[in-house]
Amino acid sequence: MDHETFLAHIVEQAEAMRQAVVAAGPSAPVPTCPEWTVKDLVGHMAVVHNMAGEALTRSIDDRPARATPPEDWTELLAWWDEQRTTLLARLAAADPAKQVWGFVPELASAGWWARRQAHETAIHRLDAEHARLEKVPTLMFGSKFAADGIDEVLRMSEFRARVKRPEVTVEGTVLLHAADAGKAWVLHAERGVVKYGPVEDSATHADANLVGTADAVYRAAWKRPSTAIASGRVELLQAVHGG
Repeated sequence: MDHETFLAHIVEQAEAMRQAVVAAGPSAPVPTCPEWTVKDLVGHMAVVHNMAGEALTRSIDDRPARATPPEDWTELLAWWDEQRTTLLARLAAADPAKQVWGFVPELASAGWWARRQAHETAIHRLDAEHARLEKVPTLMFGSKFAADGIDEVLRMSEFRARVKRPEVTVEGTVLLHAADAGKAWVLHAERGVVKYGPVEDSATHADANLVGTADAVYRAAWKRPSTAIASGRVELLQAVHGG
């Protein structure tokens, strides 16, 4: 997927998220983020969009300060709109290869931020839908976009221990298969290190499996409710995948 496509997905997912949060209301609980209300969710998304927008103006060693969102709900929505507009404008003007600040320095570029924000926004749009609806549709993300999101979060898994995930102490192999996208990935965990890549042999043996539509596996990879089927050593799957 190219840079412009990721920008289009940010717009699409943010607009859908905004509709969902307004419909749910600021005090509604977010079941997929148990400690958050919808207002907390919007505040987080707005701060993330602000951080990404600021990162695009910074050198690789110049970490932006964390912004403080407004307390008033109406002001918060307006501030989020401003941050998202600025982010999209800066992404549109940037060379995707430009090196900028990022919380994973090995990956950080304007293009990386576009991809990261497309999926960050999509997952929090999903959180907003769970706050609004008792039954969230099972096929909400296109297979190509969802498969890219699986790949993105698995790539992040190689670095997540340093960013936010506890140290991986289990060892083994996890196979993820997005059937409708015709794609599969394998994760190897050994001595605290997680590596991922595409499946190269149809006879690949795995200690744990996560199988379903790309949409379902995408949600499961971010530890959201999903129809994906997990089998084998589920504790291994929980330890090494994203979210």
